[in-house]
Amino acid sequence: MMRDRLFLLRPGFGDPAYPGRHFYCWHCALIEGVLVSFPQLAEKLDVERIAWPRPRQAVIALVGEQNQSLPLLVLAVGAASPHQTGSHQGRALIADKDAILAALSERHGFPDPHP
Repeated sequence: MMRDRLFLLRPGFGDPAYPGRHFYCWHCALIEGVLVSFPQLAEKLDVERIAWPRPRQAVIALVGEQNQSLPLLVLAVGAASPHQTGSHQGRALIADKDAILAALSERHGFPDPHP
């Protein structure tokens, strides 16, 4: 059975534009915090942590080169969500951090963020 697949950036990456510095994606870190807070719910989806440099081949192989910005939630084949921000070859994609959090609540039972 295909499951939702969440792609996040692996923290601690460098950027050639900022020599000698290391970074994390704060959108990904926010989502990581939610996953760690609810480990039983996080088990309901596949999470892949990807290196920062492009091209991000694991993402491209699934959803095409134009959809490799992360974080990214790729819904299971045939699934749809009111939160989806796009699609690739029939797979629904959610590329916005707030929409990903909403979809985690809608599809996997995570609590909602407090307003």
